Amino acid sequence: MFLSTLKKYTFYTSLMIMALLVSTSIFARDLADIKKEGVLRHLGVPYANFISYIHSDGFESVTGLDVEIVQGFAKSIGVEYEYIPATWNDVIGKLTGIDTQFKDNKLVFGKAVPIQGDIIANGMTILPWRAEVIDFSNDYFPSAVWLISRVDSDLKPIKPSGSLDNDIKTVKKLMDGRDVLAMEDSCLDPNLYNLYQTKANIILPTRERNLNEMVPAILNKDANNTLLDVADTLIALEKWPGQIKVIGPVSEDQQMAAGFRKDSVELREAYNLYLKKIRADGSYQRLVEKYYPSVFDFYNAYFE
Repeated sequence: MFLSTLKKYTFYTSLMIMALLVSTSIFARDLADIKKEGVLRHLGVPYANFISYIHSDGFESVTGLDVEIVQGFAKSIGVEYEYIPATWNDVIGKLTGIDTQFKDNKLVFGKAVPIQGDIIANGMTILPWRAEVIDFSNDYFPSAVWLISRVDSDLKPIKPSGSLDNDIKTVKKLMDGRDVLAMEDSCLDPNLYNLYQTKANIILPTRERNLNEMVPAILNKDANNTLLDVADTLIALEKWPGQIKVIGPVSEDQQMAAGFRKDSVELREAYNLYLKKIRADGSYQRLVEKYYPSVFDFYNAYFE
C-alpha cells in the first residue's frame, strides 16, 4: 500500500515538474530572445504614480514613472514596448510561470501558469520573500511603511527621536487595540513587521483591493488607520489634503526595484546599465520630479 501511494505521489510530482519546465521553457526569454522577437513585455500593477491609467476619447493608455523608465529601456535595446496588466496576487506568477503567494508569513506555490511578461516594474518593494523567487534590479526609489490615520483620529504624529528603531517601537505601541487596515501579499503585509504582536485589530480586505484604495477605505471609515508606503503616502497627502496624517514609521527604510526571472540574467544586467545611464545624464531625476516632486523633501539624500 505504501509503495503504491509513493509511486502515485512520485508520478504526480513528476507531472507537475514537467508542466513547470514546459511552461517556463516555452515562454521564458532573456535579452537575446527579446531582441529577436522585437518586443519587451512590461508587467505592471496600477499603483500610485508608478503606473496609472489615462482615459481619453474612449481609449485607455498607461503612464507613470515605471512606464516611462521601461519604455526608455525598450527603446535603448531596440525593441517595441508592450504593457501587460497584472494584480498584486498574480504578477509574480505572470513573470515566473508559477503561481506564488505570500500568506501567513510563508511562501505558497500553486499551479503552473502562463508566463506573460519579461519585467515587473510598478514600485515593487524589495522584500526577502520576493527575492527568493525573483531577482531585483538595482534599487531606484526609496520607501518605507508608515501608519496613516484620518485627521480626526485621536492618534497624534510621533516626535522623531533620532532613532528609527525607537520610533518604530513607539508607533507599534500606539497601535494596541486600534483598527489597522493592511494587505497580505504586498509591502503592507502585517506579518512582515510583526504587527499581530502589537495587539492591533488588523483588518485584511475581504476582496482583492488595490493599494490605491487604502486611504479611500479609511476615509470611508472601513478602518480608522491604515498601513501605507512612502510613495502612496506622498500621493495621498496631495490628493486628500487635510484629511489624513502620518503617525510614524512601521518599517525600516526600504527600496523599490524592478523584478526579473532568475534566468533573465542578461536582461537584468542591461536594465541596470540603463538605470546607471539615466541617473548619470539627469533624465531619471527629471522623471522623479515629474511624478514625485515632494519626495525630495523626505529623501533628498537618496537622489543625490
